[in-house]
Amino acid sequence: MVIWFILFIVMLVIELLTVNLVSIWFALGALCAMITSLITNSIIIQLIVFVIVTVISLLSTKKIVKKLRKKEKIPTNLDAVIGKTAIVTEDILPLEGGEVKVAGKRWSAISEDKILKDSKVIVEKIDGVKLIVKKKEEK
Repeated sequence: MVIWFILFIVMLVIELLTVNLVSIWFALGALCAMITSLITNSIIIQLIVFVIVTVISLLSTKKIVKKLRKKEKIPTNLDAVIGKTAIVTEDILPLEGGEVKVAGKRWSAISEDKILKDSKVIVEKIDGVKLIVKKKEEK
């Protein structure tokens, strides 16, 4: 019984110290195994109870845990420029890069194509401190 109690406390402490649900199922299994140890001295039965309770609690809360972990991604200041239109302020050369202005700020930019000053580009992604852009198709 003491071993199950210690395991229960350890798993509970681990759960409290982590942000994600990590060990709560093991703590519940240890608690049930501890209660089982009051009824029987058979370590085999206690282990079976521990495993069964842990697995059942894990499987029954899987969908709930997925919903809790699935959070909507909120764009940061950097991510907010992806997909925006920028104006080239300094010619962008394929091997050298250039400069663009987007959302009121100047950024170093690179592209696979040569893009001239005052052209409009679309920000595709960010690589370090440089924007990766492509020429905006005029409609």
